Amino acid sequence: MSLSSDASPREAGSNVLKFPGSTPAGHSHWLGRWRSARSSFGSSLKRHWFTVSVIGLVAAGTGAALWSFAAASLPRYVTVAAARGTIVRTVAATGTVNPAQTMVVGASISGTVQNLACDYDSEVKAGQVCAKIDPRPYQAVLDQYSGQLLRDQAILEKDRADLARLRRQLAANPLMRRQVSDQALVVSRDEGTVKLDQALVDSARLNLGYTDIVAPADGTILSRNVSQGQPVAANSVALFTIATDPKRMEVDVAPRHSNVGAVRRGDVATMTIEGIPNRIFHGTVSQVRRSAASTRGAGAAYDAVINIDNADLALKPGMTAVTRIVVDQKNDVLRVQDQALQFAPASAKAQSSSASAESASPKNQVWVMRGNVPVAVAVVTGLDDGGFTEITGGDLQPGDQVIVGENRPQSGSQQGAP
Repeated sequence: MSLSSDASPREAGSNVLKFPGSTPAGHSHWLGRWRSARSSFGSSLKRHWFTVSVIGLVAAGTGAALWSFAAASLPRYVTVAAARGTIVRTVAATGTVNPAQTMVVGASISGTVQNLACDYDSEVKAGQVCAKIDPRPYQAVLDQYSGQLLRDQAILEKDRADLARLRRQLAANPLMRRQVSDQALVVSRDEGTVKLDQALVDSARLNLGYTDIVAPADGTILSRNVSQGQPVAANSVALFTIATDPKRMEVDVAPRHSNVGAVRRGDVATMTIEGIPNRIFHGTVSQVRRSAASTRGAGAAYDAVINIDNADLALKPGMTAVTRIVVDQKNDVLRVQDQALQFAPASAKAQSSSASAESASPKNQVWVMRGNVPVAVAVVTGLDDGGFTEITGGDLQPGDQVIVGENRPQSGSQQGAP
């Protein structure tokens, strides 16, 4: 008996089970439905994923904005670690470089310069002739007085011989006593005349010697103020200025009267010289003069003299020196920047480390970051050099982060910038 495909799941002569729709046409039907469902599910999933992504991005942006706003509203502190170091207190002053010792050479007589033997920067020895004044007028005066002296000496010798003769005659004739007395007066007058002539001769010879302008000591010619053929007057001008030792210079400074009391003899000093860049010179205070020099509008000033070694002759007279005199120095001390002593946080939530710190003034306390909170720490201050202040006591320790400034970005203001 044969069965149709619709009446039996099996076909004749076959052991394969057949289901409805398992025909090729059935496969195509089910495959199409599956592909349609998968496409619909993918489209739905894509739409939901896009929505979730947008929501996530909006939430993240909102959170970041809120965090940024909150962070911007908090103060940002500028801190510097407290550390050990050197504090140097100095007194600044400006002065002029001069030779340690100078000699001014001038003319003691008037005349015309006949010859010059020294010039700028010449090395001279004591007694060396640097200039010659025309000696002829002075030689003539010397010759005149020398002649007078010889004449008056001859007269003196004649009158002395006459006096001796009269005295011999007086022994035989007492009536000649008056003549002897008169002749003795003549001899005395002649002696006075001879002495006067001798003084005139000595003076003329001295003036003749002054026609040689000589160096009074070994040294170097710093300036020459005369030329050959120039007439000069006695003591009217310095012809030469001689530095006795150009390798030793000094700077004359006048510190402000409020600082001069701190300057002491023996203080070391550093200086920079206008015209000699990138070099620092060193010296020592040799004098702090007691005589006051009045300065317009600044009260009295007291000169201080600083000696400098000028072995290489780099320094020249008249140069301007900016000096810093070290009046006090402490090494390896705990120090903080001066801004730290002047800083106080604007926030009212700043906490104090102790009751004493809470009542302390800004001049004897600093603010330190402890965690994320600024805390006031009481300190005892010492030497201040204008940049750093010594801490001699209190609760501050090396390495503490001391606040020196506060930034508030939302207002663009800054307090106590370092």
